[in-house]
Amino acid sequence: RGFLDPYREQPVILDEIQYVPELLSYLKMLIDQNRQRYGHWLLTGSQQFALMKNVSESLAGRIALLELLPFSQLEYAPATETLEERLWRSDYPEPALAPNQRELWLRSYLQTYVERDVRLLHDIQDLRSFELFLGLCASRHGQVFNKAALARECGVSEPTIKTWGHVLAASYILHFLPPYYRNYGKRLIKTPKLYFLDAALAAWLTRQPSAAAMLAGGMGGALFEGWVVSEAVKAFTLLGRTPDLFFWRSHDGLEVDLIVLINGRLLPVEIKLTATPTLRHLAPLEKFRELAGEEAAEAGVLVCRVEQPQPLPHGNLALPWRRFPAWLRERLTAPTE
Repeated sequence: RGFLDPYREQPVILDEIQYVPELLSYLKMLIDQNRQRYGHWLLTGSQQFALMKNVSESLAGRIALLELLPFSQLEYAPATETLEERLWRSDYPEPALAPNQRELWLRSYLQTYVERDVRLLHDIQDLRSFELFLGLCASRHGQVFNKAALARECGVSEPTIKTWGHVLAASYILHFLPPYYRNYGKRLIKTPKLYFLDAALAAWLTRQPSAAAMLAGGMGGALFEGWVVSEAVKAFTLLGRTPDLFFWRSHDGLEVDLIVLINGRLLPVEIKLTATPTLRHLAPLEKFRELAGEEAAEAGVLVCRVEQPQPLPHGNLALPWRRFPAWLRERLTAPTE
């Protein structure tokens, strides 16, 4: 009370609030004294999980929650940047604005993240196994979240792997992309794919030697796919909306990398490093639209390395990678008919 009382009349920012959750019950009392005064308390924190846990106990119904992810393409991107440079450069502000500090910053960030947030906030004692888990997740960037395989390789239980996955998602390190099913319940219980929200973190953890080698190597396609998925997540988040994003896999092995749900319509998106689209790239898009029905699904989009948008057969579109974020934002903000 003595700490908070002097700030009754002026707006206050409390940074890293997850370290002092005991303040929240006292903030609740101050907020309840004047429920019509909005924006007086701005609470920031780098740990969604711990923050949400305490907020739900103390400030439910009294706050608005906003998520701030690393830079999107729309927020910061040099116009002349190549795709290799785009994926190599981190989207966190410090390395984005000072690329020569990239490796030092990424190494320091991961070290302090594990030591500070993982050990202190989540009481994870086996840091060595957790660091192994983090590296294995990076090697599986763009793959399904196989808890059993990860548990075997880390030497821990499947429930532990599930908990650790939640920790990484709550820290905005990972995003779990669920599979698309018409049955909403199935979407919640079926195995998701995991993506790092920052391609540079995944590249650093998998020891990619350079930007050119990274994109030309075995993980190049997955890193590009992850960047597109990350930009889609950010497009929703910047608008204060929950990402309605999925992937789809047929029984015979065809897969659409990204399904975007916009105003009740399904938009299938394929993601390929190619600069020369062919009919082969359209097969998953056509199959999905056939099964979903033209009433539910729109013509598909192939995000790739073409220089200009190109119309493709059956109403599909090849879209340059650097145009995808603005194109998606335009679709998300278009007025509904």
